[in-house]
Amino acid sequence: MDHSPSIITQVTREEEEEDARGEEGAHTVPPSRKPRSRGLFHCLFCCLSRKDSEPAPVRNNVPLLEENGTLSKVPAKPLLSRIQSNDTGKICVVIDLDETLVHSSFKPVNNADFIIPVEIDGTVHQVYVLKRPHVDEFLKRMGELFECVLFTASLAKYADPVSDLLDKWGAFRSRLFRESCVFHKGNYVKDLSRLGRDLNKVIIIDNSPASYVFHPDNAVPVVSWFDDMSDTELLDLIPFFERLSTVDDVYDILKQERTSS
Repeated sequence: MDHSPSIITQVTREEEEEDARGEEGAHTVPPSRKPRSRGLFHCLFCCLSRKDSEPAPVRNNVPLLEENGTLSKVPAKPLLSRIQSNDTGKICVVIDLDETLVHSSFKPVNNADFIIPVEIDGTVHQVYVLKRPHVDEFLKRMGELFECVLFTASLAKYADPVSDLLDKWGAFRSRLFRESCVFHKGNYVKDLSRLGRDLNKVIIIDNSPASYVFHPDNAVPVVSWFDDMSDTELLDLIPFFERLSTVDDVYDILKQERTSS
């Protein structure tokens, strides 16, 4: 199973601790990266290496994408369709799935919120999914304020059914999966310039800095979540996003937030 394609993005608690130790002495300790897959536990989990998260090369303010070892210009066709009339003028918020909104595992979990059957190489595996505390309140409010887009490096065969069960309010106007990512230096990167939205009105919420390495100034990082039911990260973010929803340009506010934190 070691050579099976990974399907779900995930980071383990041990790997997050290793990342934290590796960053000792640095000026800032970013949230954990999603590392490369190893063994059966990871065969469903798409992974990102933490060492290859340098910014992408840029030409005329447009990131160049690495594909098969060569550089290419950003594709002209946007990932998102035309904005819906009721979302006109709203900021587009790109939201990650694994370790941001949920945590998934092959290991049976007694308090799993969802159990998702996923077929791998002809065998059906059960994926046990835990919802992060306050994810319901968070998604409901975000869907009221923003044009929300689920963007995950997981495959749709896992992420789509999870999203169906998770998003009770239709907060996600669109869903983007691994095929919409750019594979850059071993990482699945979410290139916000391909969305078809003005970047000064785009925000990405993600626990993996490697996921938004092309556009770090658009990011609201969150701490990776596993199973801490006392976690309040999503609940604490709601007032900030309520204020952010009224701005014309996200960069100034996000810069102020990074400077003050």
